Amino acid sequence: MVDSPCIKICELNRDDICVDCGRTRAEIAGWMSMSESQKAKVVELADKRRSTSALNQLEPSNNR
Repeated sequence: MVDSPCIKICELNRDDICVDCGRTRAEIAGWMSMSESQKAKVVELADKRRSTSALNQLEPSNNR
């Protein structure tokens, strides 16, 4: 069984991606009807999104 990455703090960014779990709005809405393999892929993609987001936050801004 693939566990949901949800931590019960939903906050979507401007790209409709949850800043806490890394899933898109569509992935969150469709979670219950997904197969186990689909859920595993969503978790993998969400982890990548969160990693990329965290790395982007560490990069210095050129807008300062």
